[in-house]
Amino acid sequence: MSKAQTKKSRKAMFFARGLIIIIGGFITAYGLEAVLIPNSVSDGGVTGLSIVGSEWTGLPLGLLIAVINIPFIYLGYKQIGKNFAILSTLGIASLAISTSLMHHIPTIIEIEGDTLLVTAVGGIIIGTGMGLALRNGGALDGIDMLAVLLSRKLPFGTSDLILFLNLFVFIVVSTVFGIKGALMSGIAYYIASKVIHIIEEGLSSTKAVYIITEHADEMMKEISDRLERGCTLQHVEGGYSKKKFKQIKCVITRLEESKMKETIQDVDPTAFVTVYDVTEVRGGNF
Repeated sequence: MSKAQTKKSRKAMFFARGLIIIIGGFITAYGLEAVLIPNSVSDGGVTGLSIVGSEWTGLPLGLLIAVINIPFIYLGYKQIGKNFAILSTLGIASLAISTSLMHHIPTIIEIEGDTLLVTAVGGIIIGTGMGLALRNGGALDGIDMLAVLLSRKLPFGTSDLILFLNLFVFIVVSTVFGIKGALMSGIAYYIASKVIHIIEEGLSSTKAVYIITEHADEMMKEISDRLERGCTLQHVEGGYSKKKFKQIKCVITRLEESKMKETIQDVDPTAFVTVYDVTEVRGGNF
């Protein structure tokens, strides 16, 4: 494949991912406006804070989502990359605009006392939207970005930090929706997080990537330049062919997996790649 064809293919892939992320923002907004917010249930993260801020000030929810996420998008741009920042901007803009357009749509579930149905349906809908965004290299909420960045500086995993940060969010939510509303919001967020994992095929906070390629030196250089990640190089041998190969091992965060796939595709589309979930990582950049 020529460089021109490769560039054209990457642009088409980037456009497709951006479109899916926009759809993810639309789905998430629908879950908020048609299920959760009318039943006094909030989301977690920046969206949850925006909902509370909207109730306090009367400002449009979409405006607050856009404004509060700006510093997180900047952090994502500086620490994760330009493509991630662009895709996340598309997703957050889609979420912000969609919540404004859907603000007066009919509530699909409004059953007094049936809190389980509200939290389950709302969690599934917003989890689907957020999962689509994360799977395609973007994000709809700044809390996830902040947790990934903090995990590089603190001795805690990303999932632990997301939970810790959202505890404060739900405490704030309780000032508007009460303790019951905060508990329901926590349950909806928990369900949403499980749906996100399902959509991402069980994506954990960190992944170990093994790459067998004939272009190992170039591959490691590109991984270092694009992801700022170190690699381990091993010399391996084919069990049947007895042919000598070089195998690269690299540990990345879930938000970097999309960029890793792009890098591998650009350097060696024929590389043999395996990806594993990692339970815990310590040392190095982690």
